[in-house]
Amino acid sequence: MTLFKYTLSVFTLLVTLSSITHGQAMQAIELNQEWKNLVAERAPKTPAVEPKKPRKVLIFSLATGFVHWCIPHSEAVIEILGNESGAYETVSSVDIEIFLPERLREFDAVVLNNNCPTPERRNLFHDVLIGRIDKYGEQYKDRSLAERRALAEQLYRSLVDYVADGGGLVLLHGAITNFNYSDEFSDMVGGSFGYHPPQQDVTLIPVQPEHPLLKPFGGKPFVHYDEPYVIRGAYDKFNFAPLLEMETSTLEIHSDEQRREISTLPRYVAWIKPYKQGRVFFSSPSHNAQSFERPELLGFLLNGMQYALGDLECDDQPIGPPSTAQSSHCAGCASIGLK
Repeated sequence: MTLFKYTLSVFTLLVTLSSITHGQAMQAIELNQEWKNLVAERAPKTPAVEPKKPRKVLIFSLATGFVHWCIPHSEAVIEILGNESGAYETVSSVDIEIFLPERLREFDAVVLNNNCPTPERRNLFHDVLIGRIDKYGEQYKDRSLAERRALAEQLYRSLVDYVADGGGLVLLHGAITNFNYSDEFSDMVGGSFGYHPPQQDVTLIPVQPEHPLLKPFGGKPFVHYDEPYVIRGAYDKFNFAPLLEMETSTLEIHSDEQRREISTLPRYVAWIKPYKQGRVFFSSPSHNAQSFERPELLGFLLNGMQYALGDLECDDQPIGPPSTAQSSHCAGCASIGLK
């Protein structure tokens, strides 16, 4: 891409952002070949490290609750990153039975792509097999309720065991809403979805700019229009290595209670963590596919994929709960001049 074309695209993005009133949803864009070509042009052409062996990635894109419009775009981005860099090949599915143990063994990593379930149970497998079987699980209606409950539990257990036994897990944005009522899953992935204030410009700070996964940002903050996710559950254990921290002092928040909660801890929206023998990468960016047009985010996602696959080795040790002094401000802001 020429410097002129890149500068023009950034200018266009900034003009678009400036025309959106905070709280409004960014306009959905069509997933077409032109958009895919744009992402492919801006995607890294080589991986950060050479794969240790040919890698195969599952992208699972079924949502039974809130359906993010960016689901097909996110799926395309993960596929494009693998194709352009040669880091991995992909298989896409919306079939829950791909989580059976014998089928998961085919893959080096699993990408959960915005798999929002219904809020009553926050369990996508339960939705397909029981709660929303009329819409998503017609083929299971001939099984007894006990059989369907057993299958839902088997699929959940298979996913957790897959990661524990050495598999990679990537959660994109709304995927962290799944299994919110499972302490085990929350601990495995680093937290559970709480809520988000209105969509708005969100400033993300690279926590350790020289970290291998964060190099695409060049030590600079990443500003985009997104849902500022607030994570609960196991989050306050900080049993992960944080990557991107959300600058909260500039957020538009309509609830005093939420403002108090948000200010009590650093608010990370991307991290990596080991889980037993496996690896987990969570990236909240982004609710809007326009964010994926940014080369720095594409490079970051590819690095996260390579971490989950076990190819990019780096510091992933959990930081543990913050001290009182740390929790009162943006931990990464001082290093880039925001404090």
